[in-house]
Amino acid sequence: MSTALAQLKACRDALAAWREGRLPMTAFCQQARAAQDCLDALPERYTEVWHNLLDRLESSALFAEESCSFSQTDLVDGLSQWLDQAEKRLSATPA
Repeated sequence: MSTALAQLKACRDALAAWREGRLPMTAFCQQARAAQDCLDALPERYTEVWHNLLDRLESSALFAEESCSFSQTDLVDGLSQWLDQAEKRLSATPA
C-alpha cells in the first residue's frame, strides 16, 4: 500500500473514531490536515475541497447544535464522499 493510500485509510479511520466519539474533532482535523502525502498525490482541487471541508467542520464547533450554515452531518457526509473519491483516484493511479 502506498503512503498516500495509508494516509487516506488513517483519515477514514480517524473520521469513524470521531463520529463514534472516540476521538476529539480537533484531533481528527489535525490528523486530516497532516495527510500531506495523500494530498500531494491528488490533483490540487482535492486539496482545496479537503481543506474547505475541514475549515467548515472546525467552524461548526462554535455552534452547540446543527445550524443552517454548518451542519456537521452534512460536513461528515462530504468528508466521507471526498474520501471515497480520493480512494478511487489513488487506486487508479499507477504507483
